[in-house]
Amino acid sequence: MLASALIFNIANAAESNDTLKTGNIQEVVITGTRTATDVRHLSQTVNVVDRDAIEESNRTSLLPLLAEQVPGLFITQRGYAGYGVSDGAAGIISMRGMTGSGTAVRTLVLIDGHPNYAGIFGHPVADAYQSLMTERVEVLRGPASMLYGSYAMSGVINIVTKKPQDGTHAYIHAGYGSFNTAETEFSVNTRQGKMSAVADGSYNRTDGHRDRMGFEQFGGYAKLDYDISKNWNASANIDITRFKASQPGTIDNPYYDSDQDITRGTTSLFVENRYDRTSGGVSLFYSWGDHWINDGYGPNDPDPSKRDPRLFRFTSYDDMTGASVWQSLNLFEGNRITVGVDYYRYGGIVEYDSIEGRPKSLQVDKRESELAGYVEMRQEVGSWITLNAGIRADRHFRIGTELVPQFGAAFHLPANAEVKLSAAKGFRYPTLKDNFLFPPQNADLKPESLWNYEIAFSQTLLDGRLHYGINLFHMDVENTIQAVKPGPKNMNTGELKNTGAEVQAAYMISKAFTVNGNYSYLKMETPVIGAPTHKAYLGGSFTQGRWHASTGLQYVNSLYTTVKQPRPATVLANPDIKEDFLLWNARVSYQATDMVQLWVNGDNLLNTDYQINDGYPMPGIAFMAGVNLKF
Repeated sequence: MLASALIFNIANAAESNDTLKTGNIQEVVITGTRTATDVRHLSQTVNVVDRDAIEESNRTSLLPLLAEQVPGLFITQRGYAGYGVSDGAAGIISMRGMTGSGTAVRTLVLIDGHPNYAGIFGHPVADAYQSLMTERVEVLRGPASMLYGSYAMSGVINIVTKKPQDGTHAYIHAGYGSFNTAETEFSVNTRQGKMSAVADGSYNRTDGHRDRMGFEQFGGYAKLDYDISKNWNASANIDITRFKASQPGTIDNPYYDSDQDITRGTTSLFVENRYDRTSGGVSLFYSWGDHWINDGYGPNDPDPSKRDPRLFRFTSYDDMTGASVWQSLNLFEGNRITVGVDYYRYGGIVEYDSIEGRPKSLQVDKRESELAGYVEMRQEVGSWITLNAGIRADRHFRIGTELVPQFGAAFHLPANAEVKLSAAKGFRYPTLKDNFLFPPQNADLKPESLWNYEIAFSQTLLDGRLHYGINLFHMDVENTIQAVKPGPKNMNTGELKNTGAEVQAAYMISKAFTVNGNYSYLKMETPVIGAPTHKAYLGGSFTQGRWHASTGLQYVNSLYTTVKQPRPATVLANPDIKEDFLLWNARVSYQATDMVQLWVNGDNLLNTDYQINDGYPMPGIAFMAGVNLKF
């Protein structure tokens, strides 16, 4: 949809306007390693979404832009705005088919390198990831557990928070559109001498395209940054979001009073050092969540106990505390070694609160800890080859220790070509929910694990105006956690073998006109929900004077919305419960003055009838219009 947000950094030349890049050509990223690194030396692929791309999309949520532009990444949706939690929720993240029903999450979301997920359920809360706080997003495709531990089985999404600009600046975004949807953001940042600060706020709401599908959200973010000296810097930030969401149930089984009131927050303190031959940092973080959920009732529900208003409310409080220390050393020419230690403590309380004055029913009150150390080494062999290797020892104080190795090589070839090879392990500890909450729980579960084998080729041609690349991968997954009958009971019974290919290309036809596209193919021996076999995107962008227009087509084929599996669990009972759809979206903006930009967004302009969550039809044609102000 946002064609100016190119998948690749297709031009090193000054005239390039691309704003979404894949880490391939002279792009510095931090996600593939703890320190800023030229991606040419990494063995894995990193896509980068920068601030310009985020602003041009005119979206308050980050995830739709990522799902559109990053091959192999898919994120479920249920409506025009708001993902929600609990029954009827969306926002499940799938990377290369590594998704999961319920709260099984195998792609880790980071904020400034810190894991961000609900401490009890172990899943990210999609509505907490907003554009107002974000400077850029780095998406690493492939396992990253060697650096980031559990949940980074198939990749990571690292949200890098805003960095203040010199001087004082303000930004306002406001829009209104279909389904009585309104969105607003306000941001101010200042930098004076060694001190800088950012403060943001937002308010978003919608009635939704169905009855009882309202969504309302407040968000705030603040960051303070101080240059202690030439070589040392300190920063602290806090991000809080609160949203209220309702879900109407499926078309066949409508629900009433199914409401949620969720607060999520995270704060961190970071001190880093940068010298010629060494760099590193110390970071402390704390995240928390407060959930109030009325599960609602459905008069047509097959379960008689759910056909009347609930006499209790689900409430939970979770938190996560962590610390990371790392330091990189350049021992000699072409060498770099990084040593790091991570500590995480997470958990919380789950209760059912009676509305009749009865005592609360405690379900879980538990916290657990992990301690890990890792060593990563990079060695350049001449100007042609970069070798990478690393290993992590991750200790869960109840479950045990996981050893997580990773190997790779990057070959720098003539004609601006790159070949990368990698073999990496990913893993996921069972969540507190898997172990202790709700009837399938099993305290004796083992970690899930996989090995990913990958080869990638990319090349830049025509003086940087054309860039293309292809990734081939194979994943062997063991010990996936499944609810097995009779019982049901959670067991480590699942095995997956996913093989696929991802293709990306971008071409700058002229200074005014660019095109880009991506395609991913996924072959799954065992189909899962939220992981399409084919996903393709083709977009174009045109800029002339004060006008900017972009448009894109996204095609999704063989997206399973329901997978019914009898015993054994690896046999697919009904392979036909899946969706194929084509979406057309467009953006037009006009720079009325240096300070004022007017914009219009159109979504699903083909009025496609489709579902991503089974039983939750997506909206048809929808429009948003608004204004952006910069001071």
